Amino acid sequence: MLKDQTAIITGGSRGIGAAIARALAARGANVAILYAGNAQAAEAVSIQCADLGVTARAYRCNVADYSQTRETVAQIKKDFGTAHILINNAGITRDGLAAMMKEADFDDVVDTNLKGAFNMIRHCAGLFLRNRGGCIINISSVSGLMGNAGQCNYSASKAGLIGLTKSVAKELAPKGIRCNAIAPGFIQTDMTDSQAENPLLSMIPLGRMGKPEDVAEAALYLISANYITGEVLRVDGGIAM
Repeated sequence: MLKDQTAIITGGSRGIGAAIARALAARGANVAILYAGNAQAAEAVSIQCADLGVTARAYRCNVADYSQTRETVAQIKKDFGTAHILINNAGITRDGLAAMMKEADFDDVVDTNLKGAFNMIRHCAGLFLRNRGGCIINISSVSGLMGNAGQCNYSASKAGLIGLTKSVAKELAPKGIRCNAIAPGFIQTDMTDSQAENPLLSMIPLGRMGKPEDVAEAALYLISANYITGEVLRVDGGIAM
């Protein structure tokens, strides 16, 4: 299905990013896994993907850094020749009430979650334009759709991703490049371990937290859905409907 295509996945060393990397590799895509700090985890995911018969490499990169993302994309081009799919999944949280939030906590979250996605799109756009096609998926959140107390920085960054998605979709559609977003709800990852007692969990109509593989399935769908662009696909068990 994805043989001879190369996918770049940011935040690919764990959770949703790792699940997407494995899912794409299982369908024949070569994968470039970007990670922020855990080289061992990134290498483990890379090995899992390579065991599926594809080329997989891990790259350390702070996506909030414009120069680092440019250099990393240039290295991926050297290693893989080009890229066809970009999954902007890298994200962090620095939770706190708006009235008491530190400026640095707001800036760090927006820089990683939102500016990081822009940086990657900016530097991958040239590859996609030369290929006359491409697929970009930004991992947003239901927090960006309905807000979440104690997460004004995170919600703002994820809402911003939706605006970024729609603008990029309109700009690049004439060139055959699609851009969509996925808005996960409560997904079982390291990032949501602290949410185990969140009262919102009881409000999920499907009655359970999601799995990273649920988001990976949505990504696979959007990659194959050639007539969908500028869309936000919720993967949330119905909590934001």
